[in-house]
Amino acid sequence: MIRFLALGVFLAAAGQAVAAELRVRVTELRIDDGGVHFALYATPESFPKKDDRHAGAEVKAKDGGAIWVFRGLAPGRYAVAVYHDENGNGEFDQGFFGIPLEGYAFSNGATAFFSAPGFDEAAVTVGEGITEIVIEMAY
Repeated sequence: MIRFLALGVFLAAAGQAVAAELRVRVTELRIDDGGVHFALYATPESFPKKDDRHAGAEVKAKDGGAIWVFRGLAPGRYAVAVYHDENGNGEFDQGFFGIPLEGYAFSNGATAFFSAPGFDEAAVTVGEGITEIVIEMAY
């Protein structure tokens, strides 16, 4: 009986996907005030809609940057969008014609021109284990 239980536990564990981590380091913050908002997207249809993100977090800006780790991911393609809420009001502040007043950036060095880049431009491949990326903040 114990052998069958042990075999069952082994087979159940073997059938599960290996969890992956995506470590995102944001650099080039112009000030250490406020927080850096991280948003992770798993599909082109959701990117970069705030309410459709796969996961998100906010981290205090420190020493010109911020780090967040997305854990428990299935290996695959993901895109990351970040913004620096410099004044801590919880919003991505924009001025006339929607011109950003606070820093923002996307994974894979994707750039925005009148709108966010496409998912494929910002997508990074997350394999089994740990994947690390660096995103330089744009102003």
